Amino acid sequence: MTVKTILTEPNKILRKVSLPVEKVGKEEQHLMNDMLETMYDAKGIGLAAIQIGIPKRIIVMDLSKEGEKKEPRYFVNPIIKNKNSNLSKYLEGCLSVPDQFAEVNRPSNCEVEYLDYHGNKKILKADGLLATCIQHEMDHLEGILFIDYLSKLKKSMIIKKLSKQKSKEDRVVL
Repeated sequence: MTVKTILTEPNKILRKVSLPVEKVGKEEQHLMNDMLETMYDAKGIGLAAIQIGIPKRIIVMDLSKEGEKKEPRYFVNPIIKNKNSNLSKYLEGCLSVPDQFAEVNRPSNCEVEYLDYHGNKKILKADGLLATCIQHEMDHLEGILFIDYLSKLKKSMIIKKLSKQKSKEDRVVL
């Protein structure tokens, strides 16, 4: 397994719509293993393939807490079938929007249909943090980031801050 580089906003690739996966084979499983390793290394709970520059409809996540047994989940070609009209508010962050957090309202429950690590069709009824995480990661598949739910002012302030950080990373001190 290989730890990949996570793309950060602003980056045009993060705004691309991801393409469906034809079938779950060894290549896709290898990608999911790398994604999981990358997510764990970055101390995240979810990661979409587009965040490492691969526009495929694949998500990995693990909501287990530090010290608990790992419970990785794999979602290939996920589709939300039903969303609850009741909203939950969570303070969200994102590996592609480092060190930035904001409250986002999302449906508190959802039902998602997907293929698992082995290509088997599954349906999951999710609520709470799992429902929020699924919706957050599925937004990535559509080129949407959590900051897109914020006011124009808050979003532009965050992007400006991230742009400054990126320009500092490009400098080399000899």
